Amino acid sequence: MEFVFLAYPSHPELRVFFFLGLSLLYSLIISGNVLIVVAIQTEARLHTPMYYFLGSLSGVEICYTAVVVPHILANTLQSDKTITLLGCATQMIFFIGLGSADCFLLAAMAYDRYVAICHPLQYPLTVTLTLCVHLVVASVLIGLFLSVQLVAFIFSLPFCQARVIEHFFCDVPPVMRLVCANSHIHEWAVLVAATLAIAMPFFFIAASYAFIVATVCKIHSAAGHHRAFSTCSSHLSVVLLQYGCCAFMYLRPNSSYDPRQDQFISLIYTLGTPLLNPLIYTLRNREMKGTLGRVLTRNCLSQNS
Repeated sequence: MEFVFLAYPSHPELRVFFFLGLSLLYSLIISGNVLIVVAIQTEARLHTPMYYFLGSLSGVEICYTAVVVPHILANTLQSDKTITLLGCATQMIFFIGLGSADCFLLAAMAYDRYVAICHPLQYPLTVTLTLCVHLVVASVLIGLFLSVQLVAFIFSLPFCQARVIEHFFCDVPPVMRLVCANSHIHEWAVLVAATLAIAMPFFFIAASYAFIVATVCKIHSAAGHHRAFSTCSSHLSVVLLQYGCCAFMYLRPNSSYDPRQDQFISLIYTLGTPLLNPLIYTLRNREMKGTLGRVLTRNCLSQNS
């Protein structure tokens, strides 16, 4: 009733290096996303729908990494790198659910940009705080609902005797490799779930940006073009990073699974996306840079006093 992880380094020096590097990245992820949430909560000028979605995205990223990274850190130092069947299913539910919520939140942010650029006069009436709350809650609930259905299906299938996972945590592709059942059936189940959680939000984002580009092309001034695209560049960067990694991992046949390659890719979207999101939105946003500077200055002054 246990799974054993085999992806961890066996050499003691490599384990220490892996642990220290992962700890540093995790600290940067938590501090960066917490700083964004605090800045948006404390600065009245940032109490707008766009920043509400950004704060919600950072909150989901904090929970998303907390599902797997502390467990990876603990397994790195201990000799018994196992997880129970229930623990594996629970980890997978929240990992897939919160990852799907990320995708739906990015789609909600694309809708916010669409209304702001294509229908600016209707924006205050259309994108209200109530709508933002409903979209954030719906993103999380739909993501968790889809993940529960998928994980329940996977763990209802029989597993082979050698319950060895060539990975750092319980993700769908490596766990599916252990299933002793008709491969076509469970491959289609994963493909359907991935289509609902990844492809559909991406098509919605693509459609939103098609309307945005069509609207921006009607603007004759270069300053108007720059202002419109600058508000979308950060979101587009995050979308390409998030959906690129997710599509590579889940929208492909199980036969193309490569343990070493997938371990590297999974670490990129588990650590890279939550780490880069705060940097992308901060470096490309003048208001966020100014707000974060004021928040850090206030904290330093309060500590000195």
